[in-house]
Amino acid sequence: MDESRAGTGDEKITERLTALSDGIFAIAMTLLVLDVRVPPGLSAGGFREAVVDVLPDLGAYALSFMILAAFWRDHRRIMELVPRFDALPLRFALIWLGAIALIPFPTSLLSEYASEPLAVAVYAGAVSVTNLLELAVLRTGLRRSWPKDHAAERTARSIADDLAGTALVFGATVPLAYAFSPATAMWSWLALVPVKAVLGRRSRRVPSV
Repeated sequence: MDESRAGTGDEKITERLTALSDGIFAIAMTLLVLDVRVPPGLSAGGFREAVVDVLPDLGAYALSFMILAAFWRDHRRIMELVPRFDALPLRFALIWLGAIALIPFPTSLLSEYASEPLAVAVYAGAVSVTNLLELAVLRTGLRRSWPKDHAAERTARSIADDLAGTALVFGATVPLAYAFSPATAMWSWLALVPVKAVLGRRSRRVPSV
């Protein structure tokens, strides 16, 4: 009876955390688009200028939306892997959701001040820290029961590698924004493509046990 009640309680916590995270993601993704606008009442020349001016906002929006979508995807997979969200993983999950809700702020900085090292560093740092927090959710959630099933273990390792790799790439570009230029730091984010490709191949080569 006690085990049954505990199981029901764990399921309720997971359901509530899932509902909360979905709501926060929906709000954060919606807030991203608020900076993408062209003022009304412009002349033909002013309109063309405004459309050109809004392109950096569209770029920042697209980048952050893809990043949030990846966070949401990994979070859903983590929710399936973690057997129960007790005190420690639940705390990390809530802190991580706080970081997710904050993403529109560095996105706004990036869209308006992409030429400033601080703006690029704040964005890269925010993405890196958010990845590390989600990795902490996974690691603490599985600290007592790492998956024994091969498919689940491969999924867990794949998520962990992906989060760590993304955190490393974005974190490394923080000093680049100051040492070289904000543009160099932003172009360096493309390193994620080969990094993710290598990590994906490595996870697929994990032998079955």
